[in-house]
Amino acid sequence: MPRKRLVVEMGMGVDIRGSDYTKVAVRALKDALWHNSLTVVPALGYTVDQMEVDIEIGVAQPDQVNEDEVAAVLPYGKASVTISKGGLDIREDDKHTIVANAAAVVYLNLESSALGSSERSTEE
Repeated sequence: MPRKRLVVEMGMGVDIRGSDYTKVAVRALKDALWHNSLTVVPALGYTVDQMEVDIEIGVAQPDQVNEDEVAAVLPYGKASVTISKGGLDIREDDKHTIVANAAAVVYLNLESSALGSSERSTEE
């Protein structure tokens, strides 16, 4: 079954006074996910648990993010998390603002019959 990309969702998370990279990563992913309803998956005859979601988070200090906590944000589907260098750290005196970016890409392993056929019959 070919793996097909269905949806790309993007979000941003901010922590104005903190220094918790996992918290801003989770906020960024929630921002991406909570504004959508993926009705396309059941419309194609699949369950939401069959979704594969590749999550990419960009933060200035990737080693400070707990990938398991980020993956736990997904309400369903199978998560794959990658943390990359990105986002933004804003430092001013004793203040530290963190910005994270998130992308969630939703895939399904679609059967060829679910993709539609170019050999459709036409009635005249």
